[in-house]
Amino acid sequence: MNWTGIGALVALLGVGTGAFGAHTLKARLSAEMLQVFEVGVRYQMYHAFALMVLGLTGWKAPAAGWCFLTGTVVFSGSLYVLSMTGIRVLGAVTPVGGVLFLIGWALLARAAFTSTRRPNG
Repeated sequence: MNWTGIGALVALLGVGTGAFGAHTLKARLSAEMLQVFEVGVRYQMYHAFALMVLGLTGWKAPAAGWCFLTGTVVFSGSLYVLSMTGIRVLGAVTPVGGVLFLIGWALLARAAFTSTRRPNG
């Protein structure tokens, strides 16, 4: 899997989504819902970079990549929909994405500690 390329695409979408929120939604959402939207963008960007790190290091941790990618869709996606629709039940879905992020980070850490391939130190 080309995690670097996927991470770059996730970042591209994150920048576009953030711009949409800043320029279009700012006038349409309450301050609280705009903050919810921005949390989704922030975590999307964090995990886009995590995907790129995974790809650039060459560490064998495809499950980490899938956790980051799926976690982004679930976590950030649920926050985007929640902020724009006000459907509060979506808040119950968001932690599933958060758990996927945690699992992804644990798998990435394991790959880093067990890999014989060390990127620049």
